[in-house]
Amino acid sequence: MLHRVDDAERMEHTMNQDITRREALTTMTTTAAGIGALAGFSTMAHASVLSSIDLGFDDTTKEYSLPTLPYGYDELEPHIDSMTMMIHHSKHHAGYVRGLNNALKQLERIRAGEADMSTLQHWQRQLSFHAGGHINHTLFWNGMAPQSKGGGGNPSGSLAEAIKHDFGSIEQFKAHFKAASKSVEGSGWGWLVYEPIAQRLMILQMQNQQQMMFAGAIPLLGVDVWEHAYYLNYQNRRAEYIDAFMNIVNWEEIQTRYNAAIQ
Repeated sequence: MLHRVDDAERMEHTMNQDITRREALTTMTTTAAGIGALAGFSTMAHASVLSSIDLGFDDTTKEYSLPTLPYGYDELEPHIDSMTMMIHHSKHHAGYVRGLNNALKQLERIRAGEADMSTLQHWQRQLSFHAGGHINHTLFWNGMAPQSKGGGGNPSGSLAEAIKHDFGSIEQFKAHFKAASKSVEGSGWGWLVYEPIAQRLMILQMQNQQQMMFAGAIPLLGVDVWEHAYYLNYQNRRAEYIDAFMNIVNWEEIQTRYNAAIQ
């Protein structure tokens, strides 16, 4: 009898483990956080977050183009001046688009046997860097809005509740976000991301256009802290620039990205 009880308990334990595994797999699938996310593959959540963002890809030419801004170069003043916006968008962002298209073209030549396979690693790095630059900037532009059109203030709704849950308060989140962005070593970004495995918000630093962002992290709010984003007006005062950036955050857009990330 004791053996039968033990066998029954083991069977029940095994069944519970199977149910737990199935529930976990279902949860990971519905939150777009399965093994593919850990391996760096695209997830449904990433696709949903980016679905409303125009990256300018033409399926006929297989090339990307520079997207137009949702506001004029001067509409973010006095927080970001029009000259900085013009140079940043039409020169720097455009350069990433050109670099991305060139990397894709060179990789195509390698696949076709028209270029040396030994250059593959170089062009893969170029692809990562320039694609990161293009996507980061597109998210950045749309993550801001003129104050006359709702920019600034504080998050509200479910995003605000999530921020309070994961950071303690809106004020603590802002202090953390600004400090992390200010202290990026060299050139890079500060990011608020959604981590879909634990289903929580995190703040990350990114170096250059792609380093230190772990696979699966879903970008919500990013601030560009490369010097070209602020030097004309703020010189070396990165902290002042980040304070100014917080006055033009498009929280409605960030809420939309958060909604898509948690689907």
